[in-house]
Amino acid sequence: MLDVTGGINFRELGGYPTIDGHTVKWHKLVRTAGLADLTPADQQHLSNYGVVTDVDFRSKDEQRQAPDKVPAGVTYRFLPVFPADDETDASATQEELAARFSKNDQAGHTHMLDVYRQMITLQTAQDAYHDFFATLLANDQADQAVLFHCTAGKDRTGIGAFFAMSALGVDPQVIRQDYLLTNQAVAPRVDRQAAEAKAQGLNDTFVTNMRALYTVHADYFDAAMKIINTQYGGTQDYLHDVLNVSNGDIKDLKKLYLD
Repeated sequence: MLDVTGGINFRELGGYPTIDGHTVKWHKLVRTAGLADLTPADQQHLSNYGVVTDVDFRSKDEQRQAPDKVPAGVTYRFLPVFPADDETDASATQEELAARFSKNDQAGHTHMLDVYRQMITLQTAQDAYHDFFATLLANDQADQAVLFHCTAGKDRTGIGAFFAMSALGVDPQVIRQDYLLTNQAVAPRVDRQAAEAKAQGLNDTFVTNMRALYTVHADYFDAAMKIINTQYGGTQDYLHDVLNVSNGDIKDLKKLYLD
């Protein structure tokens, strides 16, 4: 975890091992939640850390509601995964959620499974992740980092981390563990939100669904993997054929991001 006071789920991807004995370099890949609440000290810390690019996977509505506080000298890249709205509901109000998620206690879980399928099949998502790789390939200086995020730093960001680390050859089980680490990072906030919802009289069904929306689950990850494996022939074929990441790009990425 990075020491950032005005945000949650700020994580380095450095140090993760690859299948062939390398490790991901530090100060090259940073995954986070939103940057709207960064303090001036946070912004300076990220600059000092080496962040040179801020990739924002959020929708236009999310961007407008909570614009990033981009550190000085950092290039901002807006790459929305979803065409208009935040399909993950990370930015929805409690009133909006209560209207949709107070009756069926599986509604949140089912909704998130669909979100993960969309992140693999939607053209806007494929375009965003293709452009993400172009951004990674352009980050060719030592100790300079690409920071990438959505609102909660768990779904669109989690799939972005999956793609990046898969291209680098990180062990799939390690990638999966990194994905699930979000639950540790967000647990205090989700527990607080659950307590507030109960105090406001919202029912247990709503709280169950809220937890499903605000956390990650192995089922969500597996839903994306199933689509990749059954419809696209596996992760490497998806990277090559859908995101247009060439064999040469893979070699370049490994030179830039692996020790």
